[in-house]
Amino acid sequence: MRVIITGGTGLIGQALAESLVRDGHETIILSRSPEKASNLPMGAQLVEWDARTPTGWGNLIDDDSAIVNLAGANLAGEGFFPERWTAGRKQLIIDSRLNAAKAVFDAIEAASAKPAVVIQASAVGYYGPRGSEEISEEDEPGEDFAAQVCVAWENSLADLEDLGVRYTIIRTGLVLSKQGGVLSRLTLPFRYFAGGPLGSGRQWMSWIHLADEVWAIRLLLKNRSASGVFNLTAPQPVTNAEFSRALGRVMGRPSLLPVPAFIFRQVFGEVSTIVLDGQRVLPKRLLDLGFTFLFPGLEPALRELLG
Repeated sequence: MRVIITGGTGLIGQALAESLVRDGHETIILSRSPEKASNLPMGAQLVEWDARTPTGWGNLIDDDSAIVNLAGANLAGEGFFPERWTAGRKQLIIDSRLNAAKAVFDAIEAASAKPAVVIQASAVGYYGPRGSEEISEEDEPGEDFAAQVCVAWENSLADLEDLGVRYTIIRTGLVLSKQGGVLSRLTLPFRYFAGGPLGSGRQWMSWIHLADEVWAIRLLLKNRSASGVFNLTAPQPVTNAEFSRALGRVMGRPSLLPVPAFIFRQVFGEVSTIVLDGQRVLPKRLLDLGFTFLFPGLEPALRELLG
């Protein structure tokens, strides 16, 4: 199978591409700046695109191809610390997703042979802050900015079904990886013996090991009955306080110094909702497909990642 990955230079995209190449699949990564791309798996093809149109890559689509659309600006920004959600930043977050999705839709609409499947990225932020309520794919969206972004992102390619294309949405939780991302931010204070819960610590964290994220996507690529929404989270979500205690045990550090919520809100503004609010999301439909998690529990996942 030929798999075209937009946003393929990011954390999930690179890991997915490496897995696909290893198993002999033709893997094409679309990038706005190929000259800056690094650490890509040997054997993957890098193709330039403008993230707005099918120019230069639309001809790669055929009936034995799949598209995994991961393109979109990071909600928390590209730096180590979160970027405030200014009006301009919010517009960038939305535009980066909708422009890329439009390019994907236009490419498929113009193609004489349609791809077998399109997998569209989304996030558990779709559900908004929900306290301790257990959430499945059937639950309604929230009303905050992150939820609005996810709703628009998912709807941007919904018309693909009218073109006869299988359309699958992945609502991903916090991806834990050795290669950076959220885990590098969470471990830093623990390295200096200053770790502890964030805010109340009662907010739920729906997480997933990067290896399980990749294998779940690959299952959805292969399984022809897999359409609609799938939560990509481990089956054992934890509260932030539980996460902090597990991280402290694995790193051999105390978890005693909570960071008051008002500090986060004062310094980072609205974007602080990413760490101070949460959702208790369960991967019901993924489990119904028979998916077996390599890392269903947090502490074994952390031990594998942190060694």
